[in-house]
Amino acid sequence: MQEHHLFEYAVVRVVPRVEREEFINVGVILLCAKQKFLSCLLELNEERLKSLCNSVDIQEVRAHMQSFDRICKGGKEGGPIGVLPLAERFRWLTASRSTVVQCSHVHPGLSNDPDATIKRLFEQLVKV
Repeated sequence: MQEHHLFEYAVVRVVPRVEREEFINVGVILLCAKQKFLSCLLELNEERLKSLCNSVDIQEVRAHMQSFDRICKGGKEGGPIGVLPLAERFRWLTASRSTVVQCSHVHPGLSNDPDATIKRLFEQLVKV
């Protein structure tokens, strides 16, 4: 039997008009420190986003989403945050902020396969 490890995840959201607090889920970010796993799955449904705000700058939103991916992957491509340890990168990405791209609260769980877990969470929380 495989050992289950603690993981933490947050839902990545786009909030086109922060003052209205309406959002769509566009991704999931997951950290399993014990397995040295930090990843995010992201997908922008432009039609859903435009239904909330037809004046949103789609290219700007995509650029912010891509920065999440670069930081998760780590290295110089992720800028100064990308070279931090996994847990610090996760904490930085999931910190509360009042911007167009933000995260939900962090939630814990147990998993023996973080890659399968992030895919399942993405299907349940973003693709629905």
